[in-house]
Amino acid sequence: MSSISDSESYVEALARIAKAAFEASQLLPSSIRETALKTIADELDKNRNSILSANREDIKDAQRDVDAGRMSKPMLNRLDLGKLGKWEQMVKGVTDVANLPDPTGIVSYASELDDNLELYRVSCPIGVLLVIFEARPEVVVNIAALAIKSGNAAILKGGKESNRTTVELAKAISEGLKQSSLPATYIQTVQTRAEVSALLALDQFIDLVIPRGSNELVRNIQNHTRIPVMGHADGLCHVYLHQDADPEKAVRVVVDSKTDYPSACNAVETLLVHRSLLHTLWIEVARSLLNAGVQLICDEETLSAIPQSVARTPNSIVSSDERSYRTEHLDLKLSVKTVDSLDAAIHHINTHSSHHTDTIVTESEADGSKFCRGVDSAGTFVNASTRFADGFRYGFGTEVGISTGKIHARGPVGLEGLVIYKYVMRSKDKKGHVVGEFGGEGKKRYKHAPISTSGVPF
Repeated sequence: MSSISDSESYVEALARIAKAAFEASQLLPSSIRETALKTIADELDKNRNSILSANREDIKDAQRDVDAGRMSKPMLNRLDLGKLGKWEQMVKGVTDVANLPDPTGIVSYASELDDNLELYRVSCPIGVLLVIFEARPEVVVNIAALAIKSGNAAILKGGKESNRTTVELAKAISEGLKQSSLPATYIQTVQTRAEVSALLALDQFIDLVIPRGSNELVRNIQNHTRIPVMGHADGLCHVYLHQDADPEKAVRVVVDSKTDYPSACNAVETLLVHRSLLHTLWIEVARSLLNAGVQLICDEETLSAIPQSVARTPNSIVSSDERSYRTEHLDLKLSVKTVDSLDAAIHHINTHSSHHTDTIVTESEADGSKFCRGVDSAGTFVNASTRFADGFRYGFGTEVGISTGKIHARGPVGLEGLVIYKYVMRSKDKKGHVVGEFGGEGKKRYKHAPISTSGVPF
């Protein structure tokens, strides 16, 4: 850090160095980034024991916080990097991203404006990313991989509950970068809220903020920065059982959406049941959910429709109120409500959801299409679990998060969500081109002739 002048704060210097690392990387071939990622994957596996040891220490501290009521159980669950298959998926995500096509340098528009005057719209990196997240330490690796592959530098801030794990993961990433031609400062980490607050003011260095965490975290960041923010605040996902829903599909989709990983943002939080199913399919679905240990938070109609013969435990079925349908449970709890029609379901979702992911179970192609067009969410599914809303499952390698906004990127954000574009123009005329030669009578007119190409030819 010898390049930092005495007049600069540590945080401003960090951001300045990140910007310099980004600029220095722009002339390097994409093969350099691919090699760096494969080296990072090797370093992660080489340091697996020390990383998981640090993670176990973080979990011990977090468990004490849960016992004292200072942390929720779902947040604790998200912290565990040693959970079956989680480590393997994390490392595989890095190599998968390395093997994906380069998202930069792709031409999406090309036109010959005049003889020997060419215009190209070309994908390029955004710049320096500031990514802030809670609990899930694997996010460090996910975002580092996507940032490197897409040509972006990044500054990462994990939650204090995963500090030890984050430090060890960052060491492995840094070691991998040192063995490549990329700047060693391409991916950096900070540890404190004060550092984040200072970084949020540095819009001359930071190009995009990506928060991953609670509604409180995201809203606080959005309210305290001039830098563009990409992210989502809640994961209020819905499943709607239409009147013609197939029983087997309904049970499978609802149970998986709720129980596969209850603390994930793509887990279902509200089940909407068509009124005609109250005394048939709903009972079967309720039984399956109760058998899976899910607490049902029901409106009066779905509550009264469950017969006493359905096995239950104390408080496994309780009454809902209006707040129930705006609550992200992140647990084995599910709000349930009766609706009279597909239109009513769409209206409820658009009114109460966080515009993340919602699904319909139906045998009607027309009604499935209507649901997908009518629901204003980043993901709209037919007969499929909400848990599919994930960059890894979409084939993106991994993701930096789920965007529920409508500008630039939406849904699971992979490589394409981390590039923007620039316009590149080239004159091949021996005198060059000037605007003054174009216009009215006696002057040139623009050709605007399409050019067929997938890459910039120079």
